[in-house]
Amino acid sequence: MATKKKTVLTIYEELGQEAGVSAVVELLYQKVTDDPRIAPFFVGVDMEKQIEKQKRFLSMVFGGPQNYTGRELAAAHAHLVHRGLDHQHVDALLENLGSAMKELGIRKALVARILALTNSYREDVLSR
Repeated sequence: MATKKKTVLTIYEELGQEAGVSAVVELLYQKVTDDPRIAPFFVGVDMEKQIEKQKRFLSMVFGGPQNYTGRELAAAHAHLVHRGLDHQHVDALLENLGSAMKELGIRKALVARILALTNSYREDVLSR
């Protein structure tokens, strides 16, 4: 008797591929720019460009076909660290990410996987 092989989906696939990642990132940045704890870090930032970079980065991290070609995370965030970016700000971003995914109806287990994976980049972002 042949057994069926279970297909393991990437986070990218579980989110609904490009459309799912886009929905999460767009809602995330709506929340981030409204959050007084972290909104000041985005003043003067071209948000369209930022959102597109984030979509490419997260798509790649989540197992999608995109290639992120931006700067290393430490270099990209060094000016923000110099302005005071620290763990409390990363926590605020993750809180907003979790809230966005919950609002979009993403199942809890996938939200937990995404938050854990995203949090794994904390030290790179903070240049530690």
